[in-house]
Parts: sequence; structure tokens; C-alpha cells
Amino acid sequence: MTMKKIGILNLEPKYKNLALEKCRLYHTNKGDIVNDCFIADCDLVYCSSIFDFTKRDGLIPPTAICGGTGFDLITKLPPEIEATEPHLNFGYTTRGCFRNCPFCVVRLKEGYIYAVGDILMLWDGKSPDIVLLDNNPLGLMEHFAMNCGQARQYNLRLDWNQGLDHRCLTPESLDLIQSVRHHELRFAFDHRSLINSVDKSITLLQSKGINRCNWYVLIGFDSTLEDDLFRLNYLRDRNQIAYVQRFKGKQKPKIERPEIELIALARWVNQHHLYRGMTWEQFLQHPDNKRYLPLLKQETAGALIE
Repeated sequence: MTMKKIGILNLEPKYKNLALEKCRLYHTNKGDIVNDCFIADCDLVYCSSIFDFTKRDGLIPPTAICGGTGFDLITKLPPEIEATEPHLNFGYTTRGCFRNCPFCVVRLKEGYIYAVGDILMLWDGKSPDIVLLDNNPLGLMEHFAMNCGQARQYNLRLDWNQGLDHRCLTPESLDLIQSVRHHELRFAFDHRSLINSVDKSITLLQSKGINRCNWYVLIGFDSTLEDDLFRLNYLRDRNQIAYVQRFKGKQKPKIERPEIELIALARWVNQHHLYRGMTWEQFLQHPDNKRYLPLLKQETAGALIE
């Protein structure tokens, strides 16, 4: 069999790309030469992107095989490559989601939630850490319990990297979470209408001794500045950590927002010492943030500055 030269092109190199790692292992096992960037005489180039806003002009050879959410929701790996198990301590044990959030493409791309494997299929047998990319880990509770059981058995530390669905939290699921070593817990507060379930979840977490978690806060899709501040101030008052995620996607936001609002919110919240140390109004009035001062309500700006 003739040895081939294979190029691997990850358009977002700061993120590990499981599909490309499967391509790498598949061709390495066949005896091919695999390079981390495309070279002119490659016989085959695989290219992947997870974001549709990533710049790609002039970077991709015309004959490259491209896939990933950044390109489309249809392209899939050939079955023989998909079946490859790199054992890189990160990956999926479930795919899809039972929810169908309007800003998310998971349900459209992967369908309803279903199991695809377990932790031992991802583990290299050495590392104590496993990064799980499951979109909704609590969506299949029996499967979640099995994963936790494997983690306990081998003393592994789990990172539910995409976050946990706070609406699926129960005393029983929280007992499972606390039965294993894990990284910080992440949840999402995507819309103001979820305030009751968020409040209930934080109270439950704190009753179990988990006093502070990280909450993703979606902005720039279907919320106003007032809605965003309501969620962010609530989380701040409950002693939680917030992380603003600006919506970026092909679909048009339901509510058009000035760019300056989104930038200012992200710069306030995502610098945790600022978010914890000052209010939104204090942030806007800080000497370094004069460009954001117009965001203060006109009727209160004068009094606040004084």
C-alpha cells in the first residue's frame, strides 16, 4: 500500500478538535505521514472549523476535505474514521440534546440526545483528568450515573466542559456530581425567563455546600440591556461567577443591539475582579471607560458622576 502525506488543518488551533484527531490517528495507523499544517505536496488535507465566523480566506487549499459546524451541519466523517478512538482524555459520551434552544445548532446537527460511549473509551489509562464535551450531560441520567461510577472506580477528575443544565439538577443528580472529583461546575442563564429555575438551582447547590459556580450568560441574541443587567446583577448578588458569551452565528439576532453595549458588558463581567469589585454603573464611570459613559441613563448620569 502506498504511503500518503496527510495534512491536518485546524482553523481554531486553541481548541482541540476531536474530528481532526480521529483523522490523524486513522492515517497514522495506516502508516501515512501526518502533518499539523497543510503543505503543497499533501495527497489529502482535512480541515475543520467549529465557528462560522472564523477567518479562512486564503488558508484552505481548494481540494481540502472540510467539515465542522463552522462549515455546515451535514458533513460527517467516514464511518471507518468516526469509529477511531484516540483515547486523548477528551470527547463525547453522548451526542445531541433533548432541548431545542433557538440560538443553538446542536439539535439540528446531532438530533435528540443519545449515548455514543463511556469514559473508558476516552481515557488513556494514565491521566487523572477527563474533559467531557457532551452537550447536555444530565440529559441521560442513567448514562450520567454510569460515567460517574467509572470516574469513582478509577479516581478520575471530570470536566463537564460544555456546562450542566441547571434545570436538570435534583438532590439525586447533585449527589452523583459530588461523588466524583470534578473541575468547577458551569451552568447557563440564557434568558431572563429562567430566573425561577436558576434561583432554585443556586439554592439547592448552596444547601449542598457548593456556594459558587460559573454561569454562562448569553447576550446579543434575544435580550435587552435591561434583561442582561437583571441576570448579571442577580448572579452577582448570589455570589456567583458570571461569564458573558456574545452570540455569534449565521442567524440574525432577534433583538438588534448597539455593539458598544455588548463590548462593555463583556469587559465588565469577564474580568472577574471588576465584576466582583464594582457595579455596572461604577464600571461605566471609571476613568478608563469614558467611551462607555453614554450607556448610563441620561437622567441619572449627572448625579452618578458627581
